[in-house]
Amino acid sequence: MSQVDAGCAGALPGLPGGDSETLTTRGGACNTRDGWVAGGSGGVIVALAGHPRWRDPHLAALARDHSPAAALLEAYRRHERGAFERVGGDFSACVLDPDNRRLLVGIDRIGQFPMFFARIPGGVAFGTSAASVLAHPGMERRVTSSGLFHYLFFHMLPAPMSLYKGLEKLQGGQCLILEGDEPPRVKAYWQPAFQEPDGADAATLGQEMREHLEASVTRLSEEPHTGAFLSGGLDSSTVSGCLARLRPGEADTFSIGFDAPGYDEMEYARTASRHFNTRAHEYYVTPEDVVEAVPLIAAAYDEPFGNSSALPAYFCARMAADAGIKRMLAGDGGDELFAGNARYVKQDVFELWGRLPMPLRRSLLEPLFTRLPRGVPLLGKARSYVEQARIPLPDRLQTYNHLHRLSLADMFEPDFLGQVDQDAPWSLMRDIYQRPAEASTLNRMMYLDWQQTLADNDLRKVTRMCQMAGVDVVFPMLDEDLVAFSCRVPSEMKASKGRLRHFYKEATTGFLPDEIIHKKKHGFGLPFGVWMQDHPPLREMAYDGLLRFKGREIMKPGFVDELIRLHQQEHAAYYGEMVWILMMLDLWMESHQIKGQRAS
Repeated sequence: MSQVDAGCAGALPGLPGGDSETLTTRGGACNTRDGWVAGGSGGVIVALAGHPRWRDPHLAALARDHSPAAALLEAYRRHERGAFERVGGDFSACVLDPDNRRLLVGIDRIGQFPMFFARIPGGVAFGTSAASVLAHPGMERRVTSSGLFHYLFFHMLPAPMSLYKGLEKLQGGQCLILEGDEPPRVKAYWQPAFQEPDGADAATLGQEMREHLEASVTRLSEEPHTGAFLSGGLDSSTVSGCLARLRPGEADTFSIGFDAPGYDEMEYARTASRHFNTRAHEYYVTPEDVVEAVPLIAAAYDEPFGNSSALPAYFCARMAADAGIKRMLAGDGGDELFAGNARYVKQDVFELWGRLPMPLRRSLLEPLFTRLPRGVPLLGKARSYVEQARIPLPDRLQTYNHLHRLSLADMFEPDFLGQVDQDAPWSLMRDIYQRPAEASTLNRMMYLDWQQTLADNDLRKVTRMCQMAGVDVVFPMLDEDLVAFSCRVPSEMKASKGRLRHFYKEATTGFLPDEIIHKKKHGFGLPFGVWMQDHPPLREMAYDGLLRFKGREIMKPGFVDELIRLHQQEHAAYYGEMVWILMMLDLWMESHQIKGQRAS
């Protein structure tokens, strides 16, 4: 009996809110909720969920006239292992072919859907949630020290890492293949091709980009009850503006504010709303909201999740649901396609150091600069510059990481630290960074962010919070045509002379308000560390979590005490982030009934 005959078990949930179907064949079962299932000759069964697209006219007609699963079934009949290459949009899918003893499981190019899997005796178990795979009788629900260490390093669990023993995740553009008696293997079915043509015309490229964006928003807003997140940044304003063009005076936009200096961007959202004449919906998150929602949000994720902007995303999605919205358009992705993160241009400054002659750097400049006193402002900055410039990419991107800046021996219990590979997070980043062929430094950094900052962080944040609020969410910026287009925009255009999003800003001038094009990048951050200082219930919730965390045998109790002191007396925002990360881990472990650490 083959592995596919005996050991294929899968759960493939789709959009929220529908009924479930279960199909069984030759010992394998695939469950879908609000997705599509189709069966063909030879016992082939396919299941598909998400918002798939089809380039092939014949496949597109099958999807339209029958179902997306019928189109995938035909794609598999024609192309077998290459079936997923014919699917666009966001999706998770599986193909079970018992006669050919084959199972294919895959997700979209960027990884908008998660896919967990485990190699079990005689086959694999897979599903779009950790719980669906852990429910298999061959799995043990055991937290690993390696998973905890990766969470504390990245503040989430980046694929292929998972928190649990034996549980893995696909990365964007990958598929899992099980054939005959061979062991399961993971293969990339798609990799971006970065090609930067000489003599590219910025105006022509700008027009093409706008056309791609408008087409993407048009396609994804067919649901009549569609609204848009609007933070007042470049991407959410662009998406909202495209929606407003389709629905003049009737486009609903949703914005979140904070009554905290340096965190509130509501005025920019209002500027965009007035400019595009949208129906603006606003809500100001309060410290009381945080106390109410944090335990619910911590429990909502399959694995610990430490991005504090999940909370404003939840309140924004809940506001939309209360207004009758069924689908939300989110602007995530533009920074990673068109160079919108400050760390991208910052690296250009550090790369200058590497262009100096090595003998000059090694024998004279490095010994001189690394001995400069840290406490003197200009000299301290010069020393910091050299110390960071000496670190190669992509490691340099993590120089502000708590686990880089602080001593691991001072932070962690010896028994815990002895169980982890301290280099593993760095190795994962280096592997992803090196994958694109013949890519520029900028494009490598952005591709790394596609896999981690987007797929495992921002998209998980927004998608899960929208699910929790009861609305669907789509990401027009991640349309595969736009992703492919971004690979053709020269790096020197994307970020020109230190100007973030240079090409994008030029391309949207005249469409977006000037105030938004020229505003400084801010983000969707939560003023947790600042509020915690002045709001006793919030501080009590956080400190209660840290007190429990002391007993989990992960970090030294003395370090947790020192973290509280640093938050109170040094830098509330910076150390408040670490407080949040530990608090969310503790609340997640409490809600999932994980007592102590006891990992392997």
